[in-house]
Amino acid sequence: MQSNCKKQKTMGKENNAKHIVTRRLSKEVRVGNIVIGGNNPIVVQSMTNTDTLNTQATVEQTKRLVDCGCQMVRITASEEKTANNLYNIKNSLIKQGYQVPLVADIHFNPKAAEISASLVEKIRINPGNYVDKHWEENFNETQYKDILKKAQDNIFPLVDICKKYSTAIRIGVNHGSLSKRILYKYGNTPLAMAESAMEFLRMFAQMDFYDIVVSMKASSVKVMYEANKILINKMQKENLNYPLHLGVTEAGNGEDGRIKSICGIGALLSMGIGDTIRVSLTEKPENEIPVALSIASAFKDIYTKDKTNKYNKEEREIRKISLASKKLMDKEQKTLYWKEEETKKQVLQATGIKVFKTEFIACPSCGRTKYDIQEALEKVKQRCSHLAGVKIAVMGCIVNGPGEMADADYGYIGCGQGKVNLYRKAKLVYSSVKEEEALDKLISMIKQDGLWKEKQ
Repeated sequence: MQSNCKKQKTMGKENNAKHIVTRRLSKEVRVGNIVIGGNNPIVVQSMTNTDTLNTQATVEQTKRLVDCGCQMVRITASEEKTANNLYNIKNSLIKQGYQVPLVADIHFNPKAAEISASLVEKIRINPGNYVDKHWEENFNETQYKDILKKAQDNIFPLVDICKKYSTAIRIGVNHGSLSKRILYKYGNTPLAMAESAMEFLRMFAQMDFYDIVVSMKASSVKVMYEANKILINKMQKENLNYPLHLGVTEAGNGEDGRIKSICGIGALLSMGIGDTIRVSLTEKPENEIPVALSIASAFKDIYTKDKTNKYNKEEREIRKISLASKKLMDKEQKTLYWKEEETKKQVLQATGIKVFKTEFIACPSCGRTKYDIQEALEKVKQRCSHLAGVKIAVMGCIVNGPGEMADADYGYIGCGQGKVNLYRKAKLVYSSVKEEEALDKLISMIKQDGLWKEKQ
């Protein structure tokens, strides 16, 4: 898959097998000069990894993303001071002729969300940590409802501001940061993700607010796929039809990260599900855009008026991988009979059908990242990529890192000031290890567990 911003030429035709699918028709949600959902084309978006307080760096990276074809840019606004600086970033972009809608990425800080809502076109909140930070496991149904009522009271000021400024909201559920309340009631499952979103959708409906986009993201392709399907069924039962944002989070880098993203995003798009997408790579954000554009273009027969069935070589490959991924995850077939052995292995591993090599979970860096995660991932992959069946998380995000890492055998998590925390499963084993010593310590942990093998 290409990782530059050059336009691709159309080559050849799609095979004769017809793939006729009706798009899931969602409501339209306006985000600045972009409309998501309805009969509108798929919207491609990404996220900056600069310090939000560094106005120039954030503006320049946003411009590069837009120049590559990115239609919406998300920026970390985790604190009040970073939220306030969105004003300077937005004004600088407008002065330079860039009208791209901006999305404030909020997690723990409702005040930052409220500030951002008057400055940018969209707010992304995570139900897992936006208002539900403390939860006791011993509870009854009355207490559960009380928690939801408190959450609604806390979120009302944000909704009021969003109504005033016509700001949209994305309910961004992440498998790695589900609330303890949800986990206790539903377990760490795709169902729990869908229920987390539905609770907030019901809250917003009670407040008469409907400018909403929903996302179900996970580092597991299968979990992401199942969560989206469950959510759609739940929304249909309650006559809701919000647009969906698709992405496999912490997909990693290189060809593996691209294949993983295609398997998850493409499988759903091939069914007519999805309205906006992001390919999350542990690389420069600009590298995400050509991949996302190719995925969107591969399903233009469903999402645009172009019904000519003409696809270039890369688009044909994306369609092939996407449809195979769907069939594998739906258990319509058990394996792949392809001549391309390496691609076959990548798809089987990405969908969880068969393991051939180490699986790496790695977040795309953002404004919260505590170290050079791209460099860290490459170092870990160079030493550990031959360990079939071992799952290693290389994370830099204090929000989703610990949660997404919990499913991994080992975690390598940046904690700032040149230090790394090392985990075995969800348990912290070594804290604040110097980066130059961290990889050797990780390998020693793997050896202690009898999982280390020398390269052949």
